[in-house]
Amino acid sequence: MNIQNKVIVITGAARGLGAAMAKRLAAQGAKLALVDLDADSMADAAAACEGAADVRTYGANVANEDQVVALFNNIVADFGSLDGLVNNAGITRDALLIKYKDGELVSKMSLDQWQMVIDVNLTGVFLCGREAAEHMARLGNGGVIINISSISRAGNVGQSNYSATKSGVEAMAVTWAKELARYGIRTGAVAPGFINTEMVAAMPDSAKEKIAGMVPLRRMGESDEIAQAVQFIFENDYFSGRLIEVDGALRL
Repeated sequence: MNIQNKVIVITGAARGLGAAMAKRLAAQGAKLALVDLDADSMADAAAACEGAADVRTYGANVANEDQVVALFNNIVADFGSLDGLVNNAGITRDALLIKYKDGELVSKMSLDQWQMVIDVNLTGVFLCGREAAEHMARLGNGGVIINISSISRAGNVGQSNYSATKSGVEAMAVTWAKELARYGIRTGAVAPGFINTEMVAAMPDSAKEKIAGMVPLRRMGESDEIAQAVQFIFENDYFSGRLIEVDGALRL
């Protein structure tokens, strides 16, 4: 797919990976619909999208079905088309499944911690993917849906909830590739490793050095390196139903 003048939706676009994806795709001349919980929070991300054919911001909770349905209806009404979606919005609520000390239960992952992550990271991807696919199929021009997974999809301590969702969004990309190919819709997934986002940058240097030391390439990845993988999936017309790992050779 030639990205120029294509309408691409990015969820979780206010900062971090989402903002980096927006900046890179804008440089290719895409038309961007940037989505986050608060439309006002995306001012900086939108301003950084130099070269974009058009950039608009939308506030929506991806875990809310009514809001997601309205979101995609509004985007298609505003742009007149829909060519791509990056399901990037996600949260963490880390906790051990159970923690005992001296024979006493200290803590356990709460249902709220579980459900909040499931709602945003898994249900949100489902809802956005479903609505995007519906519009793409109706418009008849095909499209590309990309789910952002994680190295943690294989399982990571303290992340029963997050790992489950990131494994799930990879599986959905495979399933959708088989279901949606008849409509000219391709899918894919990207699994980042440790990436130097704003949240990581705020960590103490000693913590960042420890993380980097775990990676065979001896550094954390940069947000634009994930955006490069997203661009590749959009542009390679024979790529579908597969996952790209961008983790510096680290495997949890």
